[in-house]
Amino acid sequence: MKFIIPFFVAMLPLAAVAQSQSPSASGVPSVAIPKTTEVLVMLTPRQGVTAQQIMAVIPSEVRETVKLYLDGKIREWYSRGDGRGVIFLVDAKTEDEARALMETLPLAKEQLMDYEYIPVGPLMPLRALIGPRAQQ
Repeated sequence: MKFIIPFFVAMLPLAAVAQSQSPSASGVPSVAIPKTTEVLVMLTPRQGVTAQQIMAVIPSEVRETVKLYLDGKIREWYSRGDGRGVIFLVDAKTEDEARALMETLPLAKEQLMDYEYIPVGPLMPLRALIGPRAQQ
């Protein structure tokens, strides 16, 4: 663990150089945009929703979430450290695919939660460390 932060700090200048060489149309360098392999989904209760409203739905939510986990659709799940919801790492290639999956769950059907979707993928600046051929 003590080597991870210095590793990434040392890697940033290399990544910046590699990224500055080929910007995409969006302005974000293409080397920085990973292929989406999962979507991080953060759920928080909607404003005005009470704990009692959520707890009434939790038994069915847990059953359906476990089914998605056992089917490989939800790869990882966590409680938020601030106690304000949960985080899922969903096996989806797009935000829309993850949204469609989340909309099948009881809390979504009852419109009790807000969802934030973040597509994620491999840490692309690592390509700068393994050489130019790996970037092709």
